[in-house]
Amino acid sequence: MTLTKRSLTATAVLVAGILALGGCAATAEPNTGNAKVDLATMKDEFYKATDPSKSPAAANARTDAFVTTISKPGGVFLPGFYDNGWDGNAVQPIFASLVVIDDAGKPVADLADKWEVSDDDLTYTFHLRKGLTFSDGSPLTADDVAFTLTLLNDPQYAGGTDFSDIVIKGTDEYKNGSATSLSGIEVEDPQTIRITTEKPNPLALQTLGGQVISKAYYGKDYQKGQLDYLKALYGKPLGAGPYALDEYVEGQEIRYKANEHYYGGKPEVPRVIFKVVSSDSALQNFQNGDIDHGGFGSDPAVLKQLQGLGFANIRARVVPDIGAIWVNNKKPALASTEVRQALYYGLDRQQIVDAKYKGLGQVADVFAAPTQWSFTTEGVTKYAYDPKKAEKLLDDAGWKKGSDGVRQKDGQKLKLSYITTKDDDPIIPIAESTYTKIGIDFVPEVLDSNTAFDRLYNGDYDLAGFRTNGLSDPNDAVSEFGTDDPDINVSGYQNAEVTKLIKKGISTFDEKERQKIYTELYQKLSQDPPIVLIDYRKSLSAWNARIEGGDKYVTGSGDAALALAKLKIKN
Repeated sequence: MTLTKRSLTATAVLVAGILALGGCAATAEPNTGNAKVDLATMKDEFYKATDPSKSPAAANARTDAFVTTISKPGGVFLPGFYDNGWDGNAVQPIFASLVVIDDAGKPVADLADKWEVSDDDLTYTFHLRKGLTFSDGSPLTADDVAFTLTLLNDPQYAGGTDFSDIVIKGTDEYKNGSATSLSGIEVEDPQTIRITTEKPNPLALQTLGGQVISKAYYGKDYQKGQLDYLKALYGKPLGAGPYALDEYVEGQEIRYKANEHYYGGKPEVPRVIFKVVSSDSALQNFQNGDIDHGGFGSDPAVLKQLQGLGFANIRARVVPDIGAIWVNNKKPALASTEVRQALYYGLDRQQIVDAKYKGLGQVADVFAAPTQWSFTTEGVTKYAYDPKKAEKLLDDAGWKKGSDGVRQKDGQKLKLSYITTKDDDPIIPIAESTYTKIGIDFVPEVLDSNTAFDRLYNGDYDLAGFRTNGLSDPNDAVSEFGTDDPDINVSGYQNAEVTKLIKKGISTFDEKERQKIYTELYQKLSQDPPIVLIDYRKSLSAWNARIEGGDKYVTGSGDAALALAKLKIKN
């Protein structure tokens, strides 16, 4: 299960499979043991199909559709409004952006074929391609971009697109005053829009240049401060991406049809299907030809099985995300730095990583993925499993063991619930064992994804196992800890020094200066941890060799939809 409000793309919590996106690779032998691996230097791996003729008959008979997998979509198919990260995957084929960010973190033209940034880094001018339309044939112009940005800055908006560190000029007057528009948004002509911000921010380009929605379709009932009307349109999306929604069958699949009005030309593959497939059955579905592409977890044994099929192109990729246990800092027991440190020392994270990834994972100590340029462990506290240290920290914090072995303070027992979405989550047995030894009553709760997200965002949890979204900029993994907005900072963490460094990290475009800032920030976050980091991982994905361009799709990131539009099927 993957978080989506800002930093929380869907990948999986310590739980489900996913569309594997990102990273170029060189062929290499897999690590098949349980040795600790150095993901900071390890390269992605690619294994070319050895015998494409072994492609199963069911797949060969499917000449007009590409079938891939998705785990647990929630049905909210509107950019900026979904909570479930899988819905972020679901909207990618439907909606196009002004600019997308590739796996290397570089901007790629989409709806805008060019853009300029002013010398003071405050004003962004986007030039849209000529003749753009939405999938119903209606025109897409700069007015639609202006409406999209206005909607995402509405006073009632509480979704995951955050402009608080960018601030479009006139936002305060629009949200809190009588202004009917944001003064910083200027539509010069149907193909040109100029946006003036109040703060320099290296993330502004991708935030301002995000997915565009139709003003005529989504804005006809719009009134400032009243967004509930949009809920009726969540399942009826209209976008300008390469595909349009054809049918959503809850719990089964999402069907898409090629958008004949797509600016890049109607995609050659007429249909795309995102099939809801569990990680346990993905390999069988692929082997039988029921799917053309899928994510297959991080088990070296599965890699060997995939190689044995002959028709599979395989990517073993270092994933730019982090698995963690979110900690509710608003709970009295968890507000203590010492208690959160004890949660680290008292949990055998290496055992969890070994059980889950069998050599294709590593214990995480830094709020950055090993693939990111900011990644460094310099000066970072590394919490090796040390139950004695954990017990001392709990003792010092006033939590003393009772006659039943459970720690108590001021008449309250140290009982912590743990939210997950899968009953075979390896954290459950390991945490039950190691936390019980140090006096914590650990109580797992296995929930469906939607309930788990609701509990998380409503603050109704103690501990919760999630993965971050795919990370591109260093700010992605830490931004939530620098704001008081409860819709973003779901852990309720507060630390003035950390907040200052987070703000500083997005105040300059100089990468060397940002590296110094993030190095210090990672040190601070390790000393006063907001949550418990668990792992980095490599993930396996494979696609049938009859799918031309599958490598581009698998290694895509924000530009996955662009790659999807270029897929071809060999007959």
